[in-house]
Amino acid sequence: MAEATEGTTESTGKPVVSFDEFARLDLRVAKITAAEPHPNADRLLRLQLDDGSGEPRQICAGIKGHYEPGELVGRLIVIVANLAPRKIRGEESRGMLLAASDAAKGEAERSVILLSPMSEIAPGAIVS
Repeated sequence: MAEATEGTTESTGKPVVSFDEFARLDLRVAKITAAEPHPNADRLLRLQLDDGSGEPRQICAGIKGHYEPGELVGRLIVIVANLAPRKIRGEESRGMLLAASDAAKGEAERSVILLSPMSEIAPGAIVS
């Protein structure tokens, strides 16, 4: 099979990225230490994470309709650790969790599954 080098993928319509572009992502394991509804958004949860750096990290994620905050505490997830920080409805989000879904955003019937390691591993572990 030939390697795609430009254009878009047929299944998603998103642009093809080079290996070097993908390698720029810092994917890490993080442990959720606290979770609560975002104070200014209906579909977001505000998550506090241990990413192994020794500094707390907060991310905001659109998973409120799929997970209860209490069931997330202590869970290991995979995050994009080097995503530029941004304000989401007044709260700083420093990264993004990875999740899988069986339908596009906005569709009524949609399952969202958080990506996580199959076994225990320390927060901060590199995903490659």
